[in-house]
Amino acid sequence: QVQLVESGGGLVQPGGSLRLSCAASGFTFSNFAMIWVRQAPGKGLEKVAGINNSGSTISYADSVKGRFTISRDNAENTLYLQMNNLKPDDTAVYTCGKSKRSYWRAFDQNGYDYWGQGTQVTVSS
Repeated sequence: QVQLVESGGGLVQPGGSLRLSCAASGFTFSNFAMIWVRQAPGKGLEKVAGINNSGSTISYADSVKGRFTISRDNAENTLYLQMNNLKPDDTAVYTCGKSKRSYWRAFDQNGYDYWGQGTQVTVSS
């Protein structure tokens, strides 16, 4: 069965960095676009970054451009999110998702069929 397992979250001070990983199994990882989303307490789901199946097309939310980098290793079936210069507003549960498609398109929750359990990122001094 499809499994997406995130890791790498934690508590970090403002300005710090974290690298999230999403280990995928149960499907042909290299055939599908992937996404990172986040949800802060009391807020809705927000797309953070998306990537197509080959890694040639990437999209970021304006709030993280220049600070976050999404990448994937299709040989290792793993999705990454490098987060630098973290801010308190980045505090949220971060979750990876598997698209139903290989290509990237504007975020539509109905276009994703599997989600991980999420990993907590807390940015605080």
